[in-house]
Amino acid sequence: MSSPGLHRALPVPDGLEGQRVDQGLARLFGLSRAAAADLADAERVWVDGRVRGKGDRLTGGSWLEVELPPPPGEPPAPEPVPGLTVVHDDDDVVVVDKPVGVAAHPSPGWEGPTVVGGLAAAGYRVSTSGAPERQGVVHRLDAATTGLMVVAKSERAYTVLKAAFKERTVDKGYHALVQGHPDPSRGTIDAPIDRHPRHDWRFAVVSGGRPSVTHYEVIEAFPAASLVDVHLETGRTHQIRVHFSALRHPCVGDTTYGADPALAARLGVSRQWLHAVRLGFAHPADGHWVEFTSGYPDDLAGALAILRAES
Repeated sequence: MSSPGLHRALPVPDGLEGQRVDQGLARLFGLSRAAAADLADAERVWVDGRVRGKGDRLTGGSWLEVELPPPPGEPPAPEPVPGLTVVHDDDDVVVVDKPVGVAAHPSPGWEGPTVVGGLAAAGYRVSTSGAPERQGVVHRLDAATTGLMVVAKSERAYTVLKAAFKERTVDKGYHALVQGHPDPSRGTIDAPIDRHPRHDWRFAVVSGGRPSVTHYEVIEAFPAASLVDVHLETGRTHQIRVHFSALRHPCVGDTTYGADPALAARLGVSRQWLHAVRLGFAHPADGHWVEFTSGYPDDLAGALAILRAES
């Protein structure tokens, strides 16, 4: 296996013509098929500059890029994470309320705290399935996005929850404060997302990108912004941020995707106003529905208080 966080780029050998992405990665880099599929699921594989899924087919001569994980057998060191709150714990899952500035798991270029490391430091044993640096992680939140995440503790839970996210049977609810007033006030954004064609640290609505669907409804309107309830049908990286930016209503504070820094400063917001308020899923043990909710952290609640006082 390559060194931690190594970015590799090479042309696809003609001998891999027509093979699935996960099959090709496994052969090229000595990965297990499951590890290769996990990389694709985590959107860490690009062909000719576009994110590709594990089932996509390779074309000889295409330019393949991949971010390889740390070596197997080396999970992240336990690291206490202040503010990481466990809201539910049983034999199969642990649900956490993630604070700002915490990533879901280690990744190339990230040196801050992680949910995986925080749970390990608190004595939680999670599933060993998945890539070593993100064991038990079945979905992610951006480091600057707060709210609810579920982590698998048992191997059964990992398998069941991964399938549930893939089959879109998980209820992922967010609140976003976006600039301006989306029109209509209730609707669906159905626009494909992929890496930005010029700035590969960003994502964008791109013709031929991965199908991405966001449902939304304005629940409170202010002169300068709207509080929006968001339900994700798909789960692409930065999906909410990209979709609302494409509508010219970026999340307040999200300067990466075109937000007005002056408005964020006035509201005391130093990151995107985006919070995972609701998470529901069929419990992997017996299928009964469980649902959890999360209140706003202080910085997001403070911004709303200012807007309400001005209205």
